Order: sequence, then structure tokens, then C-alpha cells
Amino acid sequence: MVERLFERLDTIFGDLGWWPARDAFEVAVGAVLTQNTAWRNVERAMAALRDAGMLDPDAIVAAPDDELAAAIRPSGYFRVKARRLKAVCTGWREAGGAAGLARLSTPALREYLLALHGVGRETADDIVLYGFHRPVFVVDAYTYRILARYGWLTDRPGYEGLRRRLESALPAPAAAYQRHHAQIVALGKDHCRPSPRCSACPVSDICARHGVDGDPKAR
Repeated sequence: MVERLFERLDTIFGDLGWWPARDAFEVAVGAVLTQNTAWRNVERAMAALRDAGMLDPDAIVAAPDDELAAAIRPSGYFRVKARRLKAVCTGWREAGGAAGLARLSTPALREYLLALHGVGRETADDIVLYGFHRPVFVVDAYTYRILARYGWLTDRPGYEGLRRRLESALPAPAAAYQRHHAQIVALGKDHCRPSPRCSACPVSDICARHGVDGDPKAR
């Protein structure tokens, strides 16, 4: 059943080219900055870091807290995110950078990232999927809402439960999960909003529109 939805999304949206980043480290920075904000704000913060010569793990760790917070101000919650970025960059360096992290198995990589301050499941899986191209399905608020309305999700399995369920139903390489995550976000932003725009939704003909919206904070 869920396979049909993603086949349709592939036809409608194709490959949206998400996540925009130069390397795994930029994915990690973007994953922290995008917490509780729109991507356009992340782009502004990333540009400010680059212009200040701070888009580098050593530079971020060494930067005075106020300077780092000022650079990422456009992303919101900038003092909290500055602390989180420093923690991630410290862990990044201690692991041997991208090369060291890439040597870890996917479960070990997820576990390592989740142990870092400020890195939750969605942030960790963003990094694992887009930075290291490992086949993990990123679950977000759009995923819960769309799958609940579609009729495939009729309970509240929590993040890990839904991730495992999707990976079992849709075994696929990382590139497919990258496409699917981007497609879910596009559908959620444009059509399957909290107040849905069903009349123009490209998958309304196969959507059951029953169940309750999922809760991304449920664990």
C-alpha cells in the first residue's frame, strides 16, 4: 500500500536534489541549524559562517561563543544552536572527521551521533542519510501527517518504530530514501498542511484521509 504512494511521488516530483551541501560536514551543520526553522534561514546562516571563515569544525570549536551565535542568528535559537554546533564539531573531530565516521557501521554511526549534545533522531538521520549516504528513512512531522491521512499509519509507533516500519516496507538504497524524504516534505509543504489543500493534491485520489495526525514528538 505505501509502495503505491511513493511510486506516485516519484512520478510527480522525481529527484528534487535534496540535501544541498558540499560535503558531509556541511550536511551536519545544516541538520543542526534547520531545527525549528525554515531552510531559507539555514541558507543565510550557512552563508554567514562561510563568509566569516567559520564553516569548518576547527573554526567553529575555536570561535568565541558570541561570534558564532551572531553568525548563525538567522537560523533562530542561535545561542542554543551555537552550543550544539560546538558539541557536534567536537565530536566530529574526535571521531576523525568524515573519514573516521564513515568507517563506522550504520548503527554505530547513528549511536555516535545521537550521543552528541543537541542531536536527536531526525537530526542524526539527516546526517546519516545525506552526509554518509546510508539507507535510513528520515521521519519528520510531514511523514506522520501524510501517512496517517493516507491510511497507512493507524497507530503511534514513535520515531524508531515508524522508521523501521518504512525501511521494512520499502527496502531501498540511500538515494531512494533521499528522494522519498524530499518528496514527502514537498507534498507536506504544498498540499498536506495541518489544514490540507486536498483539491489540488496530486495524490488525493489514492489518499484515504482517515486516522489522526501523527505526533513527531512521540517516542
